[in-house]
Amino acid sequence: MDLLSSVFGPFAALADSAHPEWAPGWLPDALPLMAAASALYVAWQIDGFRQTLASIGARIDLAIASASRLHHLPRRLRWFLDQLFQAGVKNLHVVLLVGLFMGMIVALQTGIELAKFGQEDQIGTIVAASMTREMGPFITAIVLAATTGSALAAELGTMSVSDELSALEVMSIDRTSFLVVPRISSLMVIAPVLTVLCDTIGIIGGGFVATSQLGVGWPQYTSTAFDALQDKGGLIPLPMDVYAGLLKSFVFGGIIAVISCASGLEARGGALGVGRATSRAVRDSIIAVIVANYFLTWFLYR
Repeated sequence: MDLLSSVFGPFAALADSAHPEWAPGWLPDALPLMAAASALYVAWQIDGFRQTLASIGARIDLAIASASRLHHLPRRLRWFLDQLFQAGVKNLHVVLLVGLFMGMIVALQTGIELAKFGQEDQIGTIVAASMTREMGPFITAIVLAATTGSALAAELGTMSVSDELSALEVMSIDRTSFLVVPRISSLMVIAPVLTVLCDTIGIIGGGFVATSQLGVGWPQYTSTAFDALQDKGGLIPLPMDVYAGLLKSFVFGGIIAVISCASGLEARGGALGVGRATSRAVRDSIIAVIVANYFLTWFLYR
């Protein structure tokens, strides 16, 4: 208490000199403790900020190391194909189900509002643009982060805490080339494929709602949906919304794979550490996807 008094004594003196009549009597005594607690909180926040910067740096370093080893991929073809199956085929039904209902929700919500102005015929345009620009890539990324990303973090985390990674180093096996490159490459390849399927099923689901709930004919719906995707981009001779969504999903797949693999490689402390690494991988992947989505949208559509 003497140490606190010597360090934070001026705060107590200031409180005594400017002590109003309505203030409680314990305020001068409590002020040094409050100042100490505030200082500890700020220090804790700075330490957490430093850890965050270190984690981001490690993930960027892993991404650069993986990119420099892409020429090793033909030698890892077996693991690459296995990861394609794990990320693509096993998640296909989830992506299709979520994409179907998301397209139906977009059609129903926007159709109700458009009906107030007699513009139900534009529902196809809105659903097609929404699914290809934002909803399709974003839904696919969230599903991959929750399923494949968590699996990657748990798998590599288990290898880390059981010293399998150390065994690879003893055998002079490059763990980035052997473990990380096939996983990142497979997720970057499969994400655009799943996005195309999600876009398609979402637009079809919106058509079901438009014809059954909003009184819009199927030919009219498909016509407006196709017309919404006719604007060609300046860089690639494809519809702007289509290749923008595919580019987003390609980047999202890489982000999810890098963050998940890095989280797994950093896991320490047995089963508890693996659980924390898995949770951190999903959390950080979703946050990174949302942030990257904003900047990609700004870059592509500004």
